[in-house]
Amino acid sequence: MNAPAPTAEVDPRLLEILVCPVTQGPLTYDRERGELVSRAAKLAYPIRDGVPIMLPEEARALDA
Repeated sequence: MNAPAPTAEVDPRLLEILVCPVTQGPLTYDRERGELVSRAAKLAYPIRDGVPIMLPEEARALDA
């Protein structure tokens, strides 16, 4: 049986000020995947060790 991936916790105050580096738009927190999601850019930015990696080249493209 596969164990679920560990969730990455992010400071809620940090989430309030972060924006997508591509669109400058809002991000939503996907706790299950440990990502910050920009629906406008169709990108999901990873969170590693509690630190959001806000580089477009590190982001995962969202499915259409």
